[in-house]
Amino acid sequence: MDTKEYFLKMFSYDDWANREFLTALRPPTPSQPKVLRLVAHTLSAQKLWLERMQGVHQSVAVWPASTIGDCIALAGEMHASWEKYLRGLSPNGLEETIHYRNSKGESWSSRVEDIITHVLMHSAYHRGQAALEMRAAGLQPSYTDFIHGVRQGIVK
Repeated sequence: MDTKEYFLKMFSYDDWANREFLTALRPPTPSQPKVLRLVAHTLSAQKLWLERMQGVHQSVAVWPASTIGDCIALAGEMHASWEKYLRGLSPNGLEETIHYRNSKGESWSSRVEDIITHVLMHSAYHRGQAALEMRAAGLQPSYTDFIHGVRQGIVK
């Protein structure tokens, strides 16, 4: 499997895991504002990074006030957008360097491959935080381990 295909697989996993979390937050689950805030941030950050890589002005807040419906819509958008972006990369696209400004206005440059890795790890990090919040509230978070998704045939 080449690196581009690997990243497509990882975004497939990420999409499934995010949707599992959003499903667990739907009623009758009691409102979990901290968990929803973490999931909204994760999805917003995915869009923000994709916009940076595409040279597009940032259209979302880093920590948005989102509803579950907003998050479900953005999750679908991000899955399709990342897949389209990755499939459209040139053969050397992962090695290219992107120049951008972060949310503090600081100038940076990073390789595409490193940004993509960051986006995926960032999502996993915040899903872990969200799971802790759910457990602290006496709730059971979704089982989103990568290997579970593979074993179930969800992540291919």
